Amino acid sequence: MIETKKEFTILITDDEKTNLDILGSILSPMYNLLIARNGLRALELAEEHKPDLILLDVLMPEMTGFEVIEKLKESETTKKIPVIFITGLTSADDEEKGFILGAVDYITKPFKKAIVKARVNTHIRIVDQIRTIELIGLIDPLTKISNRRGFENRLNVEWNRAVRDKTPISILVMDIDNFKTYNDTHGHQQGDAALKMFADISTKTLKRAVDFVARWGGEEFIILLPGTEIEGAAEIAERIRKNIEVVIIPTEKGEDTSVTVSIGIHSTVPEACSIVNIDEFIKRADKALYKAKELGRNRFVISEV
Repeated sequence: MIETKKEFTILITDDEKTNLDILGSILSPMYNLLIARNGLRALELAEEHKPDLILLDVLMPEMTGFEVIEKLKESETTKKIPVIFITGLTSADDEEKGFILGAVDYITKPFKKAIVKARVNTHIRIVDQIRTIELIGLIDPLTKISNRRGFENRLNVEWNRAVRDKTPISILVMDIDNFKTYNDTHGHQQGDAALKMFADISTKTLKRAVDFVARWGGEEFIILLPGTEIEGAAEIAERIRKNIEVVIIPTEKGEDTSVTVSIGIHSTVPEACSIVNIDEFIKRADKALYKAKELGRNRFVISEV
């Protein structure tokens, strides 16, 4: 287990002092805490201190937690900070709305100490792993996103978490269509520009800090979507496909070029005793990718298994 004491900072936002006191007593021995009693103050503290994690109450006066997270995701400074909603709301619609807006988890009221610590520690571990990836050179030098090794490390963490929590996990395997022809026609420098554009668009399309994109190799990219069922994965795949399709990539000669992408999707709820291991998980998405190519490219296909 990572050493967490005072190494990481958490911003807690709640308009009820009792809730702040409870969360403070649970988390203060391990983390630096910032406290906000309303949404506006939370935004100010997030911009100023860039905490490692934000706990955000949903129901607050003047500005709800849903409105706050929308503002957080609009800012270059705060958009990658993971947000856990703390709420007494228990409806599936409210939970779905939070995840759509980019939350990585929920903690329900009344608070249970073990659950608060477990969920917070899980996401702090992910933050710590991202730092480690940046420190030990697991970043692709061209696109500035994770490389294959970095992705495999992250996938192991999220896979084990999904097994433990019995939650879904989805993957997108993506390949730029006809990239060799594009490269041969416009040159390797232009090909590099297309790869960097693809990485940038894919990263910006993802809203949750827990979602993870990497360059798998060559013109192939891969995205991990923890806690995401097949319907959500398909929505993200289609957004990426559309966003890539409309982007113009200018050349040094003043020509406008563009590329498209084919995507294979697989989703599962992994079990420790299942024959579906991590390798099989990726292979099934890869097989769906080849199906998308066979069907004419510029589309996504969901794994049939």
